[in-house]
Amino acid sequence: MPVVLGSMSKEERTRRYRHIRDFERMLAENGATIVKCMLHISKDEQRERLQARIDDPTKHWKFDVSDLDARKLWDKYQDAYDEALAATSTEYAPWYVIPANSKTHRNVMVGELLLRTFESLKLEFPPPKESLKGVIVE
Repeated sequence: MPVVLGSMSKEERTRRYRHIRDFERMLAENGATIVKCMLHISKDEQRERLQARIDDPTKHWKFDVSDLDARKLWDKYQDAYDEALAATSTEYAPWYVIPANSKTHRNVMVGELLLRTFESLKLEFPPPKESLKGVIVE
Protein backbone atom coordinates (compact mmCIF):
# COMPACT_ATOMS: atom_id res chain seq x y z
CA MET A 1 0.00 0.00 0.00
CA PRO A 2 1.68 3.21 -1.17
CA VAL A 3 0.45 5.19 1.85
CA VAL A 4 2.10 2.82 4.32
CA LEU A 5 5.27 2.42 2.28
CA GLY A 6 5.60 6.20 1.89
CA SER A 7 5.44 6.28 -1.90
CA MET A 8 2.34 8.49 -2.01
CA SER A 9 2.34 12.09 -0.89
CA LYS A 10 -0.32 13.66 1.31
CA GLU A 11 -1.37 15.81 -1.68
CA GLU A 12 -1.85 12.72 -3.86
CA ARG A 13 -3.91 10.98 -1.16
CA THR A 14 -6.08 14.07 -0.75
CA ARG A 15 -6.62 14.23 -4.52
CA ARG A 16 -7.51 10.54 -4.75
CA TYR A 17 -9.94 10.75 -1.83
CA ARG A 18 -11.61 13.73 -3.51
CA HIS A 19 -11.91 11.74 -6.76
CA ILE A 20 -13.52 8.84 -4.88
CA ARG A 21 -16.05 11.15 -3.19
CA ASP A 22 -16.83 12.90 -6.48
CA PHE A 23 -17.30 9.60 -8.33
CA GLU A 24 -19.54 8.17 -5.62
CA ARG A 25 -21.56 11.40 -5.48
CA MET A 26 -22.10 11.19 -9.25
CA LEU A 27 -23.28 7.58 -8.89
CA ALA A 28 -25.66 8.49 -6.05
CA GLU A 29 -27.04 11.51 -7.93
CA ASN A 30 -27.84 9.15 -10.79
CA GLY A 31 -29.79 6.75 -8.58
CA ALA A 32 -27.15 4.24 -7.48
CA THR A 33 -27.18 2.95 -3.93
CA ILE A 34 -23.67 2.44 -2.61
CA VAL A 35 -22.83 -0.02 0.16
CA LYS A 36 -19.18 -0.14 1.22
CA CYS A 37 -18.00 -2.71 3.77
CA MET A 38 -14.57 -2.85 5.35
CA LEU A 39 -14.08 -6.34 6.72
CA HIS A 40 -11.87 -5.93 9.78
CA ILE A 41 -10.01 -8.74 11.50
CA SER A 42 -7.87 -8.40 14.60
CA LYS A 43 -4.12 -8.77 14.58
CA ASP A 44 -4.43 -12.06 16.49
CA GLU A 45 -6.94 -13.41 13.96
CA GLN A 46 -4.66 -12.40 11.11
CA ARG A 47 -1.80 -14.29 12.77
CA GLU A 48 -3.96 -17.42 13.09
CA ARG A 49 -5.09 -17.24 9.47
CA LEU A 50 -1.57 -16.70 8.16
CA GLN A 51 -0.28 -19.61 10.24
CA ALA A 52 -3.08 -21.84 8.96
CA ARG A 53 -2.03 -21.01 5.41
CA ILE A 54 1.54 -22.03 6.21
CA ASP A 55 0.55 -25.20 8.07
CA ASP A 56 -1.87 -26.49 5.39
CA PRO A 57 -0.19 -27.24 2.04
CA THR A 58 -3.54 -26.81 0.26
CA LYS A 59 -3.60 -23.17 1.45
CA HIS A 60 -0.07 -22.26 0.42
CA TRP A 61 -1.47 -20.50 -2.66
CA LYS A 62 -3.08 -17.97 -0.30
CA PHE A 63 0.24 -17.09 1.36
CA ASP A 64 3.13 -14.92 0.29
CA VAL A 65 6.23 -14.23 2.39
CA SER A 66 5.60 -10.50 1.88
CA ASP A 67 2.54 -10.96 4.13
CA LEU A 68 4.96 -11.28 7.06
CA ASP A 69 6.67 -8.00 6.16
CA ALA A 70 3.31 -6.24 5.84
CA ARG A 71 2.23 -7.65 9.20
CA LYS A 72 5.14 -5.83 10.86
CA LEU A 73 3.50 -2.60 9.69
CA TRP A 74 0.09 -3.44 11.24
CA ASP A 75 -0.28 -0.13 13.08
CA LYS A 76 0.61 1.90 9.99
CA TYR A 77 -1.92 -0.06 7.94
CA GLN A 78 -4.59 0.57 10.58
CA ASP A 79 -3.83 4.30 10.50
CA ALA A 80 -3.99 4.31 6.68
CA TYR A 81 -7.35 2.47 6.72
CA ASP A 82 -8.70 4.92 9.32
CA GLU A 83 -7.63 7.87 7.17
CA ALA A 84 -9.07 6.43 3.95
CA LEU A 85 -12.39 5.46 5.52
CA ALA A 86 -12.78 8.83 7.24
CA ALA A 87 -11.91 10.68 4.04
CA THR A 88 -14.30 8.70 1.83
CA SER A 89 -17.26 7.98 4.09
CA THR A 90 -20.13 10.29 3.16
CA GLU A 91 -23.87 10.52 3.70
CA TYR A 92 -24.47 9.11 0.20
CA ALA A 93 -21.72 6.45 0.43
CA PRO A 94 -20.96 5.57 4.06
CA TRP A 95 -18.47 2.94 5.11
CA TYR A 96 -19.62 0.07 7.31
CA VAL A 97 -16.82 -1.50 9.34
CA ILE A 98 -17.73 -5.15 9.82
CA PRO A 99 -15.97 -7.21 12.51
CA ALA A 100 -14.75 -10.23 10.55
CA ASN A 101 -12.92 -12.49 12.99
CA SER A 102 -15.89 -14.84 12.78
CA LYS A 103 -16.79 -15.56 9.17
CA THR A 104 -20.30 -16.61 10.24
CA HIS A 105 -20.97 -13.37 12.12
CA ARG A 106 -19.37 -11.36 9.30
CA ASN A 107 -21.68 -12.99 6.77
CA VAL A 108 -24.77 -12.38 8.92
CA MET A 109 -23.86 -8.71 9.41
CA VAL A 110 -23.24 -8.11 5.71
CA GLY A 111 -26.40 -10.01 4.81
CA GLU A 112 -28.49 -7.97 7.26
CA LEU A 113 -27.02 -4.73 5.93
CA LEU A 114 -27.79 -5.71 2.34
CA LEU A 115 -31.29 -6.90 3.24
CA ARG A 116 -32.08 -3.56 4.97
CA THR A 117 -30.65 -1.70 2.00
CA PHE A 118 -32.68 -3.67 -0.55
CA GLU A 119 -35.86 -3.29 1.52
CA SER A 120 -35.33 0.47 1.74
CA LEU A 121 -35.29 0.68 -2.06
CA LYS A 122 -38.96 -0.40 -2.18
CA LEU A 123 -38.36 -2.17 -5.49
CA GLU A 124 -41.38 -3.19 -7.56
CA PHE A 125 -41.92 -4.83 -10.90
CA PRO A 126 -42.92 -2.38 -13.63
CA PRO A 127 -46.63 -2.31 -14.49
CA PRO A 128 -47.82 -4.87 -17.02
CA LYS A 129 -47.88 -3.80 -20.66
CA GLU A 130 -51.44 -3.41 -21.89
CA SER A 131 -50.16 -4.06 -25.42
CA LEU A 132 -49.38 -7.66 -24.45
CA LYS A 133 -52.89 -8.45 -23.28
CA GLY A 134 -54.22 -11.31 -25.36
CA VAL A 135 -50.98 -11.92 -27.26
CA ILE A 136 -50.42 -15.62 -28.02
CA VAL A 137 -46.99 -16.99 -28.86
CA GLU A 138 -47.24 -19.67 -31.51
